Amino acid sequence: MEGKKRMTKCRITVRKVTEYRDLMEAYELPLENACSMTVGDTFISEGERPEGLCVTAWETLCPFVRELCAGGGGFYGNWMKDPHSAMVSCNDGFRPVTFHLEAIDE
Repeated sequence: MEGKKRMTKCRITVRKVTEYRDLMEAYELPLENACSMTVGDTFISEGERPEGLCVTAWETLCPFVRELCAGGGGFYGNWMKDPHSAMVSCNDGFRPVTFHLEAIDE
């Protein structure tokens, strides 16, 4: 991680919600409400899981969010145009949600 720029918050925005119906039908037990994330949902974090953000998604996002809140970035050799951001998907194999994470000053 490079380019330490002190930030204190991270905006987490849902950019895409994908559903693999074929996999769901073949392997998933019926669920009443498996995911409540929708495109455009936005959360602000100071390094902790914001209220309303999926607990399972947080487990995937938290290392990135905490690094961004600490002023870090430049993940995986700077694959993002803005090194103080990341595009990360949760690890739900049936309905992955893609999140845009960005360090912000507020």
